[in-house]
Amino acid sequence: MAGARRNAPPREDVLAAAMTMIADRGLEKLTMAALGREVGMSSGHLLYYFHSKDELLLQTLEWSEGRLGAERGRLLTGRGTARERLDAYVDLYVPDGHHDPHWTLWLEVWNRSQNAGDAARDRQAAIEGAWHRDLVALLAEGVSRGEFRPVDPDRCAARLRALLDGFSIHVAIGLRGTDRAQVLGHVREFLEADLLAAT
Repeated sequence: MAGARRNAPPREDVLAAAMTMIADRGLEKLTMAALGREVGMSSGHLLYYFHSKDELLLQTLEWSEGRLGAERGRLLTGRGTARERLDAYVDLYVPDGHHDPHWTLWLEVWNRSQNAGDAARDRQAAIEGAWHRDLVALLAEGVSRGEFRPVDPDRCAARLRALLDGFSIHVAIGLRGTDRAQVLGHVREFLEADLLAAT
């Protein structure tokens, strides 16, 4: 087994390959055997490293979220008004469309979390928490600059993310009448009514 460890591809390459397979072929085609063929490992070796498909999916999600988190950080610390950066946050949050690979993975991990242990749920909560903290900070900045109404940033962030989650699920599963453009329009209306209205 020591030789197998030495010859194994880097963990990040395995996770990137898993994400690419989800994007190209769909989640149902992501098996340990298929992923092993993709990265030149046996399914047994993959199980040795990840212990289960649930763990592989969660680590792939964490890897993908790390990349999204870096992109989110660049958007939120960039130039522009708080509103412009809030629009960029929303744009990054909402799926690109039906079968968006990131949201496909999220939905699967959420579904599997019903039977997961506390440690796995804590890891998912950490991912959710990062999105929430970034949004709270952005809303607080907008309030302090007078761009947004004097809302409670934490409560407003919770409501906005619930709206984004609900609409995003509809987009990701391809529910008719809720394509990405329509969702972004609904969110803009919500922001204009609840956050940008004159006091």
